Amino acid sequence: MRVFTPSEIAEHNQSKYLGVFVAAKYARELNMLPRDNLPLGEEKKLSTRALEAVTSGQVEYRLVRRRRLEME
Repeated sequence: MRVFTPSEIAEHNQSKYLGVFVAAKYARELNMLPRDNLPLGEEKKLSTRALEAVTSGQVEYRLVRRRRLEME
């Protein structure tokens, strides 16, 4: 198991919280891929793969503001 420090996660992100949030979303996306198409090797957990990708800057993302539903 690899340990990721908060400063390591925040290095390529706006904050450590946003980095962990993006890694969690990316791990969910990796989970939906077929097992033979997974990147970064087979022996690592999806959360570890996602955190490695986020901390190395391989994952590009953008923040989108939520739309408010207007009441009719």
